[in-house]
Amino acid sequence: MKVEQTSNVNVSNFIRTIVMEDLKAGKMQEIVTRFPPEPNGYLHIGHAKSICLNFELADDFKGRTNLRFDDTNPLKEDVEYVNSIKEDVRWLGFEWDGLFFASDYFEEMYQKAIVLIQKGLAYVDDSSAEEIRQQRGTLTQPGTESPYRGRSVEENLDLFERMRNGEFKDGEKVLRAKIDMSSPNITMRDPVLYRISHAHHHNTGDKWCIYPMYDYAHPLEDAFEGVTHSICTLEFEDHRPLYDWVIEHCETDAKPKQYEFARLNMTNTVMSKRKLKQLVDEKVVDGWDDPRMPTISGLRRKGYTPEAIRSFCREIGVARANSLVDERMLEHFIREDLKLKALRTMAVLDPIKVVITNYPEGQVEWLDAENNPENPEMGNRQIPFSREIYIERDDFMENPPAKYFRLFPGNEVRLKHAYFIKCEHVVKDENGRVTEIHCTYDPETKSGSGFTGRKVKGTIHWVEASHAVPAEFRLYEPLITDDAKEDGDNFLAHINPNSLQVLEGFVEQNMKDAKPMDKFQFFRHGYFNVDPKSEGAEKIIYNRIVSLKSSFEVK
Repeated sequence: MKVEQTSNVNVSNFIRTIVMEDLKAGKMQEIVTRFPPEPNGYLHIGHAKSICLNFELADDFKGRTNLRFDDTNPLKEDVEYVNSIKEDVRWLGFEWDGLFFASDYFEEMYQKAIVLIQKGLAYVDDSSAEEIRQQRGTLTQPGTESPYRGRSVEENLDLFERMRNGEFKDGEKVLRAKIDMSSPNITMRDPVLYRISHAHHHNTGDKWCIYPMYDYAHPLEDAFEGVTHSICTLEFEDHRPLYDWVIEHCETDAKPKQYEFARLNMTNTVMSKRKLKQLVDEKVVDGWDDPRMPTISGLRRKGYTPEAIRSFCREIGVARANSLVDERMLEHFIREDLKLKALRTMAVLDPIKVVITNYPEGQVEWLDAENNPENPEMGNRQIPFSREIYIERDDFMENPPAKYFRLFPGNEVRLKHAYFIKCEHVVKDENGRVTEIHCTYDPETKSGSGFTGRKVKGTIHWVEASHAVPAEFRLYEPLITDDAKEDGDNFLAHINPNSLQVLEGFVEQNMKDAKPMDKFQFFRHGYFNVDPKSEGAEKIIYNRIVSLKSSFEVK
């Protein structure tokens, strides 16, 4: 079922307990779960939680998981989203047992609707959407019956067939369930089962002009596929009575059960596909896979690994109570995943040139450096060193404050993997800005030489100038500020204007052949990923995945 996975049999949560009890009681021979996204946008980190839950649950109990597209709204759905969802599920490490579309069952759903009409449990209503909304009442007031509720079975069958045949305009008629207009659960007050939509469908073309509503289609799809545990988020809890009503009265062979868990909410993040689409449509971001987006494709492009996301989803767990997860927890897991995998190297993001005046002109020596001190199996690399190098501009101050241990006039620092250098003087432009730093080096202080003389308090990184590879660096901050409310309509007012900073600098020469999605730890700067869209670009683009340190701790 899955490409790769670590067993979770010993992990406990209330859904796993239900499954274990059902299997022990012999209610089913195997469990069948499903991941049922609507193809109206790209998947986000909240969907990853559901994907991991459904696939891992079935796998751990030797069951099956289907991938099913709930494509009942042709106005919002597209094959682009279908393909992206397939890619995301597979990238996370899972493979479905069955691939289905709600639209595969349109004929069966239509026939089940006829069964409801014949039982006197559904009727064609001419009321407008606003009239239906008013008829349903409020939480404190019961609903009122539609004037069309008393239509005969024969009239309803005729009108429903004519709806299918395309004789009516969009919104002119709907098919409603006949349940209870005084039910305390508003969902049960004669919900709409079918609406008219003369729209081209990505899967069925123009074959249909009536489409089932999600609350009607979803339980039937589960039943047709033999799903045993239909797992969804808490906002569908009030819809469960309707789910059971459809299963009961449509006379399905299988009797799936719905269970709800808390959706994932994260700080500095919106999880609404409508709002994410708004960010894309209004060009706040450069697409669904913008690294600032919480989409799986955005996280992938930023440099997150499937292993880190799966570990995160397991850690946050499955519960009934809603909670808010600190986004730094997700960052913790990518650090943990990359710390033994990523090549540790040096990059200068905001360069200033250093000339080592007493180093021989034209000479280049090659220094030995570990690729990852925490993982000796990654071996060593050779890095060039010469008279001219680049360092970070903020690693130098002409007039430093107290306890500043990096480079300043008269001070000595160690160059990582190389020598001690001492700042002798600086070169400035006409505006007084330092453009070049002149230093001397001590050849006795070569790293690894065993030098035990004087000590320095500062170590800085660098890149040798003649072999330096030009690069672009993209540094990200949260797209949404802390005070944004996802349930507010004005969330765009909380966009962080500093969510992206673009710098141009240099990386070591051994990275000149870096491939898209290669990952590195840049000394002091953090973990970076080669942007997959940098192929063919003038410079290699590195997206910062995450900084090196965080105050967050997993408890």
